[in-house]
Amino acid sequence: MESITGIEIYPLISLIIFFMFFVILFWWVVTAKKEYITKVSNIPFDNQNETLL
Repeated sequence: MESITGIEIYPLISLIIFFMFFVILFWWVVTAKKEYITKVSNIPFDNQNETLL
């Protein structure tokens, strides 16, 4: 691996992308409206969209 020039930057880029994804996800969870969370969490219990196969 030492023979590949510039390879040391890829783990750093991967770490930054990983960290930013979870920071953005945490921010979305904290700022999400409670009504939306309740509506989405009740989707499996919604009998109006029941289809027969």
